[in-house]
Order: sequence, then structure tokens, then C-alpha cells
Amino acid sequence: MKQTIAEKILSNHANKHLRAGEIAICQVDFCFGQDGTSSLIIENFKKLGVDRLFDSTKFSMFIDHSAPSPNIGVSTIHKLMRDFTKKYSVRLHDIGCGICHQLMVEDGVMTSGDLILGADSHTSTYGALNVFSTGVGSTDLAITIASGKNWFKVPETIKIIVNGKLPPCVYSKDIILHIIKDVTSKGANYMALEFYGGTIAHLSLSSRFTMANMSVEMGAKCGIFEADKKVLNWVKERSKRKPNPVTADEDATYKDVKEYDVGTLVPQVSIPHEVDNVVSVEEVEAQHIDQAFIGTCTNGRLEDLEVAAKILKNNKVHPGVKLIIGPASRGVFLSAVKKGYIDTFVEAGGVVLSPGCGPCVGTHNGVLADGENAVSTANRNFKGRMGNPNANIFLASPATVAASAISGKISDPRAFSRRLKR
Repeated sequence: MKQTIAEKILSNHANKHLRAGEIAICQVDFCFGQDGTSSLIIENFKKLGVDRLFDSTKFSMFIDHSAPSPNIGVSTIHKLMRDFTKKYSVRLHDIGCGICHQLMVEDGVMTSGDLILGADSHTSTYGALNVFSTGVGSTDLAITIASGKNWFKVPETIKIIVNGKLPPCVYSKDIILHIIKDVTSKGANYMALEFYGGTIAHLSLSSRFTMANMSVEMGAKCGIFEADKKVLNWVKERSKRKPNPVTADEDATYKDVKEYDVGTLVPQVSIPHEVDNVVSVEEVEAQHIDQAFIGTCTNGRLEDLEVAAKILKNNKVHPGVKLIIGPASRGVFLSAVKKGYIDTFVEAGGVVLSPGCGPCVGTHNGVLADGENAVSTANRNFKGRMGNPNANIFLASPATVAASAISGKISDPRAFSRRLKR
């Protein structure tokens, strides 16, 4: 019977033909935990009564969500992680290395066709590399590091086709917000998404990571792209393992097929307090902001910082706005230094953080005060996401956030279209 990409990848890892709705035990290629989940991973691993990992080279830990540590409790967790990784010869990405999702795709630990688990919901990011990657709970992750396997219910798949030449100042963040508005935050619960179309083919890998990252904001288990030349070049440059690209069969069965023409799309903004509460930038222009954040696993890559730097060059941040920049990894940070982007941000009046999750998680850097408004390149805007349930979070592209930081209100980045010519 004909299969989707998700069905094929899970079949390959279960050594049997699978269809949506079936349950199987699958071999996992790689897994990881971060400092928000790793204490529970370690605790549950100890409860299993084993004293070895299935393969210490196929598991890593990341200190990124609260890095450097903001308090004693978090410092205790970080020490626990350092001790565990030392004991079991596991690779640890300590403070300053960057965000798990960026480092995972930089480090070459995966290749096309893989099955990856992470104790973090935005593990879906790696779908851009033709990988079935999904977030799981800490107990499931503990079982995986002990056995190398886990159980999966094969998801149904929604096929998403995106065509049209992107207008000036419209980016993949705008595309995915537009799709989320249509599908809704629960419209793809426990499903896989497959992305196709002429627009997708022209997107960079960084742009595809943004879309795969936010697939989970529709409830999806994963969002998977085909392994075109851009994908294969990426994994071949970084991974020592041979890619195993997976394509869907022509007659594969889909739960739904959705088509979008983005040729006339305008910059999008997700307004409080639901990610699918999306409007055009014109509808919220003049909404004052107190904080602007450019970074996160969604939009903290070099491509994103470049867009922001082009807008901020020779401009100043509005005196009533706190502009915070969070490079997604040390590599991104160093590249941004070499290209002069960091100078631009600081000269404009922004604050540049060490690589990590920063304000997104709401545990330390950039916590909002009551009644404050933030416009962010992050992936979630529910109450309390940035540390205060009495604040408001708007989500947008790096271009929209940078333009807004200058004006002190949510602003249309098309005013800077001459600077942003592709």
C-alpha cells in the first residue's frame, strides 16, 4: 500500500510496513534533553534500574533554556546534568553553546530519513531535513536512552502545498503564521505535515527550519520536507552518515490537502494570547510595544539576524523599547560578529545575549512587567510564556520586529523594502 513520508520513516525504523493509526516499536537514531526536562529524564532513568545507556554517542544534553543559571534551583539542575553526562560519557552542550534545536542541525548528528526524539516540543524543527523528529515527555526519553527504542502511533498526514513568489518583506515566518491561522492551533493534532510547492523549493534551509519548528503550533507531531538538493547538501556537509531520503508515494493517503498562494501575502502578526490568532500587520500597526526580541529556535539564525541588521543599520531603537537579540548558537553569534551585525545591534541600542533561549522561556532574561507588550520572533504567545501572565506577546518575523523596535509600535517592515531586496 502507498505511504506518506511519516509512514515510510516509521516503517523503516520498525522493520515492517506501517499505516496511519497503527502502533509500533521503532529504533531511534538520536535523542536529547535540555535543562528544562533533563532532571526528570535522569530521575526516570534511575527508576528503570539500569546503569548504562543504549549508546552514549546517540544522546546529548543541552543547557540552553536558563543559561547562564538565574538561581540556585536551576544551578542544581545544571550540576546534575554535568555529573550525569560525565558519568555516562554523554556530550553536553553547556552555557553559551546555544539552543538545542540549532545545535542539533549544526552538529551533524542526523541525516535525512532519521527518527529523532527530543524532550522538547520544538524537536519538530529537524523535519526540514527530511527527518521524522518529534518531542516526547521525559519518561519516554528516559526509556529511549536505556533501550534505543520507543513506541509510536503512526500519524495521519496533512499535505500542504505552498506556491507563489513571496512579496517584498514577507518571509517563511509569515507563511507559517498564515497557515496556522487557517489550520488552527488544534487542527493538526497528532498528525504529520508534509510541505510542498514552488515557494517551499525556493526557501533556504533556515527558512524551512522556521516552518518545521512551528508545525507543532498546529498540534502536529512533525512537519516534514522533501530532501531536495539544498537538504542533501546540508546533511552531506555535516553528517558522516549517508542520507536516506524519503519521499511519499504518488497515491499516498492524506487526511487533508491544503493549498496556499502566497503571492499576495502581507506581513503577518500573531496577537495575544493564541498563536492562531493571526492578523495582517496593517491591522495592528500603531500598537505600542515595550520590548522587541529577535532570536529563539524559530528565528535566531544568521539569516534572521541579517534581516534585522539591515533594518537597524544607522537607526536607533525607540527610547521606550528594550531590544534584545539572542543568537541561536555560538556559531551564529561568531558569524554575526564577523559580518558586523552585532556592532549594528549594539550601536542601535540593542542588548545582545549569550546564545540560548533567552526571553522566550520566561525564566530569566527579559521577563516582562505587568501590562507590557512584547513583539517577538518566538513561536508561542500564550499567557505567561515570557514569564508574566499579565503581559502581552505578539509574534512576527525578524523584519517586523526590527521595524517595530525603531518606531516603538508594531510596524510594517515594507517601509524598509529597499534595504531588504532579496
